[in-house]
Amino acid sequence: MAGYSDDLSLAHVLADAADSISTARFRAIDLDVASKPDLTPVSDADTAVETALRATLARTRPRDGVLGEEFGITEAAAGPGPRQWVIDPIDATKNFVRGVPIWATLIALMEGDEPVVGLVSAPALGRRWWAAKGHGAYAGRHTAAATRISVSGVRRLADASFCYSDLLRWEQNGRLGAVLDLMRHSWRTRAYGDFYGHMLVAEGAVDIMVEPELSLWDVAALVPIVTEAGGTFTDLAGRSGPGGGSAVVTNGKVHSDVLERLTAPGIAPLDS
Repeated sequence: MAGYSDDLSLAHVLADAADSISTARFRAIDLDVASKPDLTPVSDADTAVETALRATLARTRPRDGVLGEEFGITEAAAGPGPRQWVIDPIDATKNFVRGVPIWATLIALMEGDEPVVGLVSAPALGRRWWAAKGHGAYAGRHTAAATRISVSGVRRLADASFCYSDLLRWEQNGRLGAVLDLMRHSWRTRAYGDFYGHMLVAEGAVDIMVEPELSLWDVAALVPIVTEAGGTFTDLAGRSGPGGGSAVVTNGKVHSDVLERLTAPGIAPLDS
């Protein structure tokens, strides 16, 4: 992991700081929640976490750029460069504000268009996942209690556990029929949603996770964890990486079948 060990260690430091802030605000009776222009919620915890992480990065990595969900992009002090930290201070804010414990801070380091370090910290679940390019993927409460993780060996859709996001978004995307077709042909379906479905693929607990619309901060941290665990991460067009605005994540063995079904034309939403 030469070249990324210090960066991964810093990602854990950032996650520790984020966890301290977010857990103190989780289920707080005075939690302040507002609506962003896209009508999605933002809490005082979202902004506080991102502010703290940006301050640490400005001090420890002043030559790196930063992209965060709440405050946009800050260029590297040395000008536009190949290294950029990508932060989602609280992924699944809707869960967070309702008291559902499935939410996480997502932290990634990208070199150019490639995420080379990824960390997902879900303190309310007592779990963290991380990976660096060429190093493998790990999960645990902290680095001292880490286990290397890998995707499942399931080879047939009929034996696969299929995870998905909100069906309304798939309907708006014009692919509801294709998703329902995947459900019919899978062994089991559950909508875990957000970061969690992707991490379950990386752990081998489920085999497929799909989402139709995503931003870079939603996925950059997930890519290294899934791929270092042996999985495949593409967009709906089959392109690798985090930049496609969608996600088809599998154990790799069922990927072509999933992509083919998701992009098949003319699938009716319901059986006639």
